[in-house]
This record gives sequence, structure tokens and C-alpha cells, in this order.
Amino acid sequence: MPGDRAGSWAEQGAVVLWGAFQSYRSRFAGITARARRHFERRDWSAAQRDSARRLDVYGECVAEGMNLLHARLGALALDRSTWHDMRERFRLAASDRGDLELAETFFNSCARRAFHTIGVDPDVEFLAVTESDAMEPAPAGLTHEFPREDRLDGMVRHGLEHHAFGVAWDDLEGDARRVAASIVAEADVRRIRALELARPVFYRGKAAYLVGRLLTDGAAMPFLLALRNPAGKIVVDAVLMSENEVSIVFSFARSYFFVGHDRPRDVVDYLRVLMPRKPLSELYTAIGFHRHGKTELFRSILRHLATTDDRFEIAPGQRGMVMCVFTLPGFDVVFKVIRDRFDPPKTVTHAEVRDKYRLVFRHDRAGRLVDAQQFEHLEFERKRFAPELLQELLTLAGETVRVEGDRVVFRHLYTERRLRPLDLYLREADPASARDAVTDYGQVLRDLAATNIFPGDMLLKNFGVSRHGRLIFYDYDELAPLSECRFRELPQSSDDDDGLAGEPWYYVGERDIFPEEFRTFLGLKGDLLQTFLAHHEELLGVAFWHRMQEVHRRGEVLDIYPYRSSRRLRRGASDPDVASESPPRIQESAP
Repeated sequence: MPGDRAGSWAEQGAVVLWGAFQSYRSRFAGITARARRHFERRDWSAAQRDSARRLDVYGECVAEGMNLLHARLGALALDRSTWHDMRERFRLAASDRGDLELAETFFNSCARRAFHTIGVDPDVEFLAVTESDAMEPAPAGLTHEFPREDRLDGMVRHGLEHHAFGVAWDDLEGDARRVAASIVAEADVRRIRALELARPVFYRGKAAYLVGRLLTDGAAMPFLLALRNPAGKIVVDAVLMSENEVSIVFSFARSYFFVGHDRPRDVVDYLRVLMPRKPLSELYTAIGFHRHGKTELFRSILRHLATTDDRFEIAPGQRGMVMCVFTLPGFDVVFKVIRDRFDPPKTVTHAEVRDKYRLVFRHDRAGRLVDAQQFEHLEFERKRFAPELLQELLTLAGETVRVEGDRVVFRHLYTERRLRPLDLYLREADPASARDAVTDYGQVLRDLAATNIFPGDMLLKNFGVSRHGRLIFYDYDELAPLSECRFRELPQSSDDDDGLAGEPWYYVGERDIFPEEFRTFLGLKGDLLQTFLAHHEELLGVAFWHRMQEVHRRGEVLDIYPYRSSRRLRRGASDPDVASESPPRIQESAP
């Protein structure tokens, strides 16, 4: 009888947590479903609000589930044997679901909240499964195939018509011809036999994307159509047909997609066929399941450690004044721990640094802010740390990092995709590549300004170069909303001695920024400085920054394209979204 009673408590607990998970999935799906309406109505502000709101749902449902669990089970809500039995009952409830992996991650989040687990607790958590590297065919029901009967534009038109919206196409026949012409320019059209498109539409920002492949007599080609709604009618803005281009659209430096489907793993597996170099964790994160993305990332770290002799090492580049940064040489991620004390002239607090990372997490990253994953209570084997790294961590971040026997325990850290610091890249790159990087550096500043972000610390070491050759900002301790900055011209003095003073002779407020000083901060010289000035000299004056602030005061949401301007099918068309007095529409560069 006591055993039956214990089973009853475990059953009740599993029911509570299963209900909390179902609530999460329902709320997540509800917000995701609104993306189509926002796109059709051109309600970009609502789309931005939902993008931030959806990030909160997971934590809210975990908290609600745990509160109800404590109310229902009392002291048994912290009993390990009860949790062990709850896990088995929860597994049975989730076994026939198409989102089993999400359910297990949700349960683990609840267990870790209950026990403040360091590392992994195999008694109460679901453990990692072996990742499959096999590229499976498209799951049944996920895609629709449009055979090529004769003309390419007919095949494309059928694909577009199948994804009808609540508003009309602007020029369906013309868009089909333009897409077909793009295919002819890049593919052997004699071998194309069908167009395959995923049934779910991928929404993000001011765009919708149809994602699929061109099926040929040989290897299939990635195929992505970017749709826009500039004036109440849908247009095909661009067509992308390479893994690199599609990968940039799904970059780790962008906000998450809204894509409705009951079986997220099917969507992820299909995306892996298109982008085989993308980590599983990033693909889950890209479609909005960032918490499970963290789970997959942590599991991939453990797999790497179990299958290699890699040691954690100090990351290359200049040492940070706010963070200790380290890497695993064979793993494409950096680890960042907040230092106990910050070197001058840094004046931010630990709380402010964490707030900046939260701001970036919730903000439109525009392809220019690296997505940082926050982890708590991790542990690794001490022998996997280079001695000089372990000494640095214990000396500079001893309040966050400690050694317990043969383990190194982290109370808190961030992970980011590894990038090559721009200052190092410029020393190594050939002249043409260096000029391209400096040009893109200025574009980063423009793109961030378009999303109401000023990076603060503009030193080259705070920007990194991706494998696609794109510049991304990754140091957030001085980042601020552009609208909160005060851009000023340098005051002119009539006293020659003022210019010799070690400190500014004029008042400088906390939010005061003098763009004329950027030239000095950049550290660019010679040809690289001239390259920057040729493309971005207006960034060294207040007029550009004041114009962008006015755009944000008016509540405008500017376009930022995750593809080259040459990919746009209607280049030169008028843009009703940007008034004539506004800055030109931002164009993202890509390799």
C-alpha cells in the first residue's frame, strides 16, 4: 500500500508537469500563428512585440508548473524518488508525441529548478540520446512537390499559388517569370524535374519565406523564396539557391522564425538537408525552440569531450576587461564568464552586463548581434582545462568558478558561436578581403542603428568575422538603445591650452557620444581608413545618427535584408515603407 500511495503522488506530479508542458506548447503555437496575420496586415510593430513575448512563455509555464506541483505534492515536490517515478510516468505521456524532445527538455527544466542541479542528474532528468547524422528524406506531409510539366515559370507559379495569403499577389505571373529567370542563370535547367517546398511558411520581421529544394536528376539544390508585403500586396523579393545564402538567412545572429508545425524535429531534419553544416542546436533555436536548442548544444559539448582529447583554452585575441573568454579548439563555440571586477575604464556592474545580454536576447539582432546562450550550474572535468586558463578563471572570476575535487564548477556562463576577432583578421587577410571586412564593419553600425542599437565600444576586437565573411558584434557591456544616446558635435574652444589638457575641458554626460572621435577609436590607418571613409564617412558626423533616432521616434520598422541586394528581383522599385526624408533602406552585405 505505501508503494501504491507513492505511485499516486508521482502520477499526480506527472499530470501537473504534463499540463504545464501542454500549456507551453499551446501558448507558443498561438503566438506563432499570429505571424501570418501580422504579415498580411503589415503590422510590423505587433510582429516585434510577439517576437519578444514568445520568448517569455517557456519560463512562465515552468514557473506555473512548479508552483502547482508544490501546492499539490507539498514536501514530495522535492523528493528525489518521487521525481524519478514522475519521469517514467511523464515519458509514457509523451511517448507518442511529435514533440517528445521538447517535452523531455521541459521536464528537465522543472527538475533542475527543483534541485538546483549542477551538471546532469541521471536519476531525475532525461539523458542525451545519440545524435543521428543521417540526412533523412522529407517526412511525409511536411513538403509538397510541384512537378515540372513544361515551363519553369509554370512550376514556380504553382508553388506560389499553393501558398496563398489573405491578400493578393502583386504580380504573380511576373514574379514566376523572374524566379524562373534566376533559376536559369544558376542551374542546368535541363535536369530540373520538380520544385519541393515545405508546407509551413517561415515568418520573421517584415518577411515570409518559402523554404525548399529544386529536385534534379542529380543533387537537389536549396531553394528559398523571400516574400515581402510592401504595400498591401505580396511580392517575391528574392530567390536564394545556395547553402551559404540559405544559411545566412538562418544565421545565429538573427531573431527566431515563426513557423507552425506539430513536429519540430521534422522541420529541423528538413533544414539539415538544406544546411548540413548547421548544428542541430542552432536549427532548433532558429525556429523558436531556444531552450531545447540549449539542450542540444550542451549535449554536443559533452559528446565532443567524450570523443576527443580537446582541452579548454584561453581564447585567442585581446583579453577582455569584463569577461574571461575560453574555447575548445575543435568546437565552434566560445565560453564567456563575467569577471569578479572590471578593469578601468569600465564602470558597468555585473547586473548591468547581464541586462545587456537579456536586451540582445529579446531584440531584433539584424544578423549583426551574436546569439548568446546563458547556462547555470555546469561542471566539467578539471583535467580538461589548460593550467593557465584554470588559473585565470580562479583568479579573475573566483566568485563564479570554483574547483570541487576533480571537477570545475561554473555558477554562470554564456556560450556564443566562435568568430575570428576583426583585429586579428585584418592582420592576416589579403588586402582585398581586409577592405571588404572594413566596409562591412561600417555596415554593421548602420544595421544596428536601423534596429535602434548603438554598440558603445566600437573597437575592432569586439567584432568578429564569420565563416561567411560577415561581420558580427559580440561585446555587449556598453551596448545601448540608440534612442537613449545623445550624439553631440565636439565643442570648439578658443583657448589653445584646452586642447593640451589630459581630460575633456567640456562637460561629457553619461550618454554623450561624439561621432567625430570614432576615427580615433577605430584604429584604422592608411588604405583601410580610406576604404572606411569612402563608404561610411557620414558615420563620423551627428547628422546620420540624428536621422536614425528620428526614424525610431516615429515608430518606423526599417527593412534589413538577409541577402545581397543583387538577389532582389525588383531592384530600383519604390519603397512606400520609408519616407523620403528617412535614411536609405539598409542593405545587408553577404559573401
